[in-house]
Amino acid sequence: MRNHKVMNSGKYVFAQVLSIINSYEFSKCVKRYNGNYRTRGLNCWNQFVQLFFGQLTARNGLRDICLCLNAHKDSLYHLGIKQSVNQSTLSRANENRDWRIFADFGAYLINLVQPLYANTPVPHLEMDNDIFVLDSTTISLSLTLWSWARGKRSRGAVKVHTLLDLRGNIPTFIFISDGLYHDVNALDEIEIIPNAIYVMDKAYVDFRRLYTLNEVDSFFVVRAKDNFRFKVIESRKVDKSIGLRCDQIIRLVVYKSKKQYPEKLRRIKYYDSEKDITLVFLTNNFEVEALEVATLYKNRWQVELFFKWIKQNLQIKTIWGHSENAVKIHIWVAVCTYLVVAYLKYQLRSPYSVYEMMQILGISVFAKTPINELLTKTQIKQNVKEQLNLFNFNEILTHQ
Repeated sequence: MRNHKVMNSGKYVFAQVLSIINSYEFSKCVKRYNGNYRTRGLNCWNQFVQLFFGQLTARNGLRDICLCLNAHKDSLYHLGIKQSVNQSTLSRANENRDWRIFADFGAYLINLVQPLYANTPVPHLEMDNDIFVLDSTTISLSLTLWSWARGKRSRGAVKVHTLLDLRGNIPTFIFISDGLYHDVNALDEIEIIPNAIYVMDKAYVDFRRLYTLNEVDSFFVVRAKDNFRFKVIESRKVDKSIGLRCDQIIRLVVYKSKKQYPEKLRRIKYYDSEKDITLVFLTNNFEVEALEVATLYKNRWQVELFFKWIKQNLQIKTIWGHSENAVKIHIWVAVCTYLVVAYLKYQLRSPYSVYEMMQILGISVFAKTPINELLTKTQIKQNVKEQLNLFNFNEILTHQ
């Protein structure tokens, strides 16, 4: 990515954003899979640029992208778009171009952006560890149109499995599957980092896999299933006035579970007064305070917010193609868009969240304001928030 502290004045906002994307790195991904072989018109870069435009401006589909670009034919060159195409050409490119081109470029962006936020604090926690949340979201599809995407109860669905780095809310791992793929299997796909903390819900309780995390000196915080059996070895004192109900050292007693996880575990029960719910956590970290374990799990809402936002504002709720290849391209371009804006936020030291920046950029693509001015004027932040509420964005802003 190119480091542009001050963007060129006189350029369209979209062209300024596009100029920070390293097209050379993208071309390396294209070459890896021979993506432009026998390409006569729309090459991979122009395909990416038009899909990126669609994500940034929240277009509803390929037809919407083409309609918008064709309405501004005289401005395309200055936007950084070499040519406009029709819907069928763009659709055919999504069906036939190798989705791994866009996945590899997404991986490049992850490796670029994640270190920039490495020192970002996690809300209400004072820890030096890397902290990740692993979860998935399901996008419902018609089984008639997406026959490859099998889901539960004879419905179509695709799952997006995500490992979110809580320092900056950067997705560090994306895995796309059909709806029948069990969430816990994603643990086999991620790279485990020693001393990192992995926060998960009860769908990821698999004692063999959790023991693998323990064996490489990483930590987990997982919500316990209701029916697991154990014996208490030690009970620690807790302050019930802050919601804690118990802090215990336990061992598993069921033969299979005990064989899969032969070491001690820590069991913490916590009452969340805001939601009026009692939660039970399991962890292999015996050093942190019990309340910190509960706080770690509370931070899971950030991945829920990421999924909610990406569905509402990066256009993946309405899928732009029917084949598995087209769906994966669509989702990876959405993730790339998020990462580009996260990179831009860091470079400009913008006071806006990534969520706010997306909305500002989306409604300003045809403006010629330098984006360092557009995204760093702190005195207008409140006015921008009020404007964004007109786009039904107020619910997400309340979580910022």
